[in-house]
Amino acid sequence: MRILLVEDDVEQLEPLRTILAKSGHIVDGVEDGAVAQQLIQDKEYDLLILDWLLPNVSGVSLCQEYRQAGKMAPVLILTAKDAVADKVTGLDVGADDYLVKPVNAMELLARVRALGRRSPLLQGDTLTLQDLCLHLTTLILERQDTKVSLSGREFHLMEYLMRHPKQVLSRDQIEQSLWEWDALPESKAVATLVHRVRQRLQAVGAEDWLQTVYGMGYRLAPPE
Repeated sequence: MRILLVEDDVEQLEPLRTILAKSGHIVDGVEDGAVAQQLIQDKEYDLLILDWLLPNVSGVSLCQEYRQAGKMAPVLILTAKDAVADKVTGLDVGADDYLVKPVNAMELLARVRALGRRSPLLQGDTLTLQDLCLHLTTLILERQDTKVSLSGREFHLMEYLMRHPKQVLSRDQIEQSLWEWDALPESKAVATLVHRVRQRLQAVGAEDWLQTVYGMGYRLAPPE
Protein backbone atom coordinates (compact mmCIF):
# COMPACT_ATOMS: atom_id res chain seq x y z
CA MET A 1 0.00 0.00 0.00
CA ARG A 2 0.96 3.63 -0.39
CA ILE A 3 0.84 5.28 3.03
CA LEU A 4 1.04 8.88 4.14
CA LEU A 5 2.63 9.01 7.60
CA VAL A 6 2.48 12.42 9.31
CA GLU A 7 4.36 12.75 12.61
CA ASP A 8 6.07 15.94 13.82
CA ASP A 9 8.58 14.15 16.07
CA VAL A 10 11.36 12.91 13.77
CA GLU A 11 12.54 10.49 16.47
CA GLN A 12 9.18 8.74 16.13
CA LEU A 13 8.65 9.39 12.41
CA GLU A 14 11.78 7.66 11.13
CA PRO A 15 11.40 4.37 13.07
CA LEU A 16 7.73 4.12 12.09
CA ARG A 17 8.52 4.84 8.44
CA THR A 18 11.25 2.18 8.48
CA ILE A 19 8.93 -0.40 10.04
CA LEU A 20 6.24 0.23 7.44
CA ALA A 21 8.69 0.26 4.52
CA LYS A 22 10.23 -3.05 5.64
CA SER A 23 6.73 -4.52 5.59
CA GLY A 24 6.47 -3.75 1.87
CA HIS A 25 4.68 -0.39 1.91
CA ILE A 26 5.56 2.82 0.07
CA VAL A 27 5.67 5.49 2.75
CA ASP A 28 5.65 9.27 2.40
CA GLY A 29 6.80 10.49 5.80
CA VAL A 30 6.38 14.17 6.63
CA GLU A 31 6.57 16.27 9.80
CA ASP A 32 4.34 19.22 8.90
CA GLY A 33 0.56 19.33 8.55
CA ALA A 34 0.67 21.89 5.74
CA VAL A 35 3.01 19.67 3.67
CA ALA A 36 0.70 16.73 4.31
CA GLN A 37 -2.27 18.83 3.22
CA GLN A 38 -0.61 19.47 -0.14
CA LEU A 39 0.35 15.82 -0.62
CA ILE A 40 -3.22 14.72 0.08
CA GLN A 41 -4.39 17.05 -2.69
CA ASP A 42 -1.75 15.87 -5.18
CA LYS A 43 -1.55 12.11 -4.54
CA GLU A 44 -3.77 9.11 -3.94
CA TYR A 45 -3.08 7.07 -0.81
CA ASP A 46 -4.32 3.69 0.37
CA LEU A 47 -3.94 4.68 4.03
CA LEU A 48 -3.31 7.84 6.07
CA ILE A 49 -1.58 7.67 9.46
CA LEU A 50 -1.92 11.08 11.11
CA ASP A 51 -0.54 12.39 14.38
CA TRP A 52 -3.16 14.45 16.23
CA LEU A 53 -0.91 17.42 17.09
CA LEU A 54 1.00 18.79 14.09
CA PRO A 55 2.51 22.13 13.08
CA ASN A 56 0.17 24.37 11.03
CA VAL A 57 -2.63 21.83 10.41
CA SER A 58 -3.67 19.21 12.96
CA GLY A 59 -4.18 15.56 12.10
CA VAL A 60 -7.85 15.84 13.04
CA SER A 61 -8.29 18.78 10.63
CA LEU A 62 -6.48 16.85 7.89
CA CYS A 63 -8.81 13.90 8.40
CA GLN A 64 -11.88 16.11 8.33
CA GLU A 65 -10.75 17.89 5.13
CA TYR A 66 -9.93 14.53 3.54
CA ARG A 67 -13.43 13.19 4.18
CA GLN A 68 -15.07 16.43 3.06
CA ALA A 69 -13.20 16.06 -0.25
CA GLY A 70 -14.96 12.71 -0.70
CA LYS A 71 -11.85 10.57 -0.27
CA MET A 72 -12.43 7.22 1.37
CA ALA A 73 -9.04 5.64 2.15
CA PRO A 74 -8.78 4.51 5.78
CA VAL A 75 -7.37 6.97 8.33
CA LEU A 76 -5.51 5.95 11.49
CA ILE A 77 -5.00 8.64 14.14
CA LEU A 78 -1.89 8.53 16.35
CA THR A 79 -2.04 10.52 19.57
CA ALA A 80 -1.05 10.75 23.20
CA LYS A 81 -4.67 11.69 23.99
CA ASP A 82 -6.35 8.65 25.49
CA ALA A 83 -9.57 10.11 26.92
CA VAL A 84 -12.80 8.68 25.55
CA ALA A 85 -13.93 12.16 24.45
CA ASP A 86 -10.78 12.56 22.35
CA LYS A 87 -11.31 9.18 20.71
CA VAL A 88 -14.88 10.14 19.91
CA THR A 89 -13.69 13.41 18.35
CA GLY A 90 -11.24 11.56 16.11
CA LEU A 91 -13.82 9.02 14.99
CA ASP A 92 -16.48 11.67 14.43
CA VAL A 93 -14.32 13.54 11.90
CA GLY A 94 -13.90 10.37 9.85
CA ALA A 95 -11.01 8.39 11.31
CA ASP A 96 -11.30 4.61 11.05
CA ASP A 97 -8.99 3.71 13.91
CA TYR A 98 -7.15 5.27 16.82
CA LEU A 99 -3.78 4.29 18.30
CA VAL A 100 -2.45 5.77 21.53
CA LYS A 101 1.26 6.59 21.86
CA PRO A 102 3.77 5.22 22.53
CA VAL A 103 3.14 3.11 19.46
CA ASN A 104 3.95 -0.59 19.57
CA ALA A 105 5.38 -1.67 16.20
CA MET A 106 3.59 -5.03 16.08
CA GLU A 107 0.25 -3.44 16.97
CA LEU A 108 0.71 -0.73 14.35
CA LEU A 109 1.41 -3.31 11.63
CA ALA A 110 -1.61 -5.34 12.72
CA ARG A 111 -3.84 -2.24 12.51
CA VAL A 112 -2.42 -1.39 9.08
CA ARG A 113 -3.10 -4.93 7.81
CA ALA A 114 -6.65 -4.80 9.16
CA LEU A 115 -7.38 -1.47 7.49
CA GLY A 116 -5.81 -2.66 4.24
CA ARG A 117 -8.13 -5.67 4.06
CA ARG A 118 -11.07 -3.45 3.15
CA SER A 119 -10.31 -3.85 -0.56
CA PRO A 120 -12.77 -6.30 -2.19
CA LEU A 121 -9.81 -7.91 -3.97
CA LEU A 122 -8.18 -8.91 -0.69
CA GLN A 123 -8.52 -12.36 0.82
CA GLY A 124 -6.55 -12.37 4.03
CA ASP A 125 -3.09 -11.06 3.13
CA THR A 126 -3.47 -11.88 -0.56
CA LEU A 127 -4.67 -9.76 -3.48
CA THR A 128 -6.55 -11.86 -6.01
CA LEU A 129 -7.61 -11.16 -9.59
CA GLN A 130 -9.21 -14.18 -11.21
CA ASP A 131 -6.60 -16.92 -10.62
CA LEU A 132 -3.68 -14.53 -10.14
CA CYS A 133 -2.62 -14.07 -6.52
CA LEU A 134 -0.22 -11.57 -4.99
CA HIS A 135 0.90 -12.48 -1.47
CA LEU A 136 1.42 -9.20 0.36
CA THR A 137 3.59 -10.47 3.19
CA THR A 138 5.95 -12.66 1.14
CA LEU A 139 6.09 -10.64 -2.14
CA ILE A 140 5.24 -13.75 -4.14
CA LEU A 141 3.15 -13.82 -7.32
CA GLU A 142 1.24 -17.07 -7.86
CA ARG A 143 -0.95 -18.57 -10.55
CA GLN A 144 -2.00 -22.18 -11.05
CA ASP A 145 0.51 -23.49 -8.49
CA THR A 146 3.42 -21.62 -10.12
CA LYS A 147 5.13 -19.06 -7.89
CA VAL A 148 7.67 -16.32 -8.57
CA SER A 149 9.34 -13.94 -6.12
CA LEU A 150 9.24 -10.20 -6.78
CA SER A 151 11.67 -7.46 -5.82
CA GLY A 152 10.30 -4.64 -3.69
CA ARG A 153 9.68 -2.28 -6.62
CA GLU A 154 8.24 -5.08 -8.80
CA PHE A 155 5.88 -5.94 -5.97
CA HIS A 156 4.74 -2.33 -5.62
CA LEU A 157 3.93 -2.07 -9.34
CA MET A 158 2.12 -5.41 -9.33
CA GLU A 159 0.09 -4.37 -6.29
CA TYR A 160 -0.80 -1.03 -7.91
CA LEU A 161 -1.89 -2.71 -11.13
CA MET A 162 -3.96 -5.33 -9.30
CA ARG A 163 -5.70 -2.67 -7.21
CA HIS A 164 -6.70 -0.89 -10.45
CA PRO A 165 -7.57 -3.72 -12.88
CA LYS A 166 -8.46 -2.79 -16.44
CA GLN A 167 -7.62 0.88 -15.81
CA VAL A 168 -5.09 2.62 -18.03
CA LEU A 169 -2.40 3.99 -15.74
CA SER A 170 -0.09 6.65 -17.14
CA ARG A 171 3.64 6.80 -16.48
CA ASP A 172 3.08 9.86 -14.29
CA GLN A 173 0.48 8.02 -12.23
CA ILE A 174 2.84 5.09 -11.74
CA GLU A 175 5.69 7.38 -10.76
CA GLN A 176 3.45 9.21 -8.29
CA SER A 177 2.31 5.94 -6.76
CA LEU A 178 5.57 3.97 -6.62
CA TRP A 179 8.17 6.54 -5.64
CA GLU A 180 8.28 8.55 -2.44
CA TRP A 181 7.22 12.18 -2.70
CA ASP A 182 10.79 13.48 -2.32
CA ALA A 183 12.40 10.97 -4.73
CA LEU A 184 12.49 11.32 -8.52
CA PRO A 185 12.90 8.19 -10.68
CA GLU A 186 15.13 8.10 -13.74
CA SER A 187 13.48 8.83 -17.09
CA LYS A 188 13.21 5.17 -18.17
CA ALA A 189 12.51 3.76 -14.71
CA VAL A 190 8.84 2.98 -15.34
CA ALA A 191 9.45 1.31 -18.71
CA THR A 192 12.24 -0.80 -17.21
CA LEU A 193 10.06 -1.79 -14.28
CA VAL A 194 7.12 -2.72 -16.53
CA HIS A 195 9.47 -4.93 -18.58
CA ARG A 196 10.62 -6.74 -15.43
CA VAL A 197 7.06 -7.28 -14.21
CA ARG A 198 6.10 -8.67 -17.62
CA GLN A 199 8.86 -11.22 -17.20
CA ARG A 200 7.45 -12.23 -13.81
CA LEU A 201 3.96 -12.53 -15.32
CA GLN A 202 5.40 -14.64 -18.14
CA ALA A 203 6.81 -17.02 -15.53
CA VAL A 204 3.27 -17.69 -14.25
CA GLY A 205 1.69 -17.84 -17.73
CA ALA A 206 0.05 -14.39 -17.66
CA GLU A 207 2.38 -12.35 -19.85
CA ASP A 208 -0.48 -11.06 -22.03
CA TRP A 209 -2.32 -9.60 -19.03
CA LEU A 210 -0.10 -6.51 -18.85
CA GLN A 211 -0.85 -4.38 -21.90
CA THR A 212 0.76 -1.25 -23.28
CA VAL A 213 -1.74 1.38 -24.39
CA TYR A 214 0.45 3.45 -26.69
CA GLY A 215 0.56 7.13 -25.90
CA MET A 216 -1.39 6.60 -22.68
CA GLY A 217 0.22 4.05 -20.36
CA TYR A 218 -0.33 0.49 -19.15
CA ARG A 219 -3.17 -1.66 -17.87
CA LEU A 220 -3.58 -5.06 -16.28
CA ALA A 221 -6.41 -6.72 -18.19
CA PRO A 222 -7.10 -10.38 -17.41
CA PRO A 223 -8.94 -12.38 -20.08
CA GLU A 224 -12.71 -12.30 -19.83
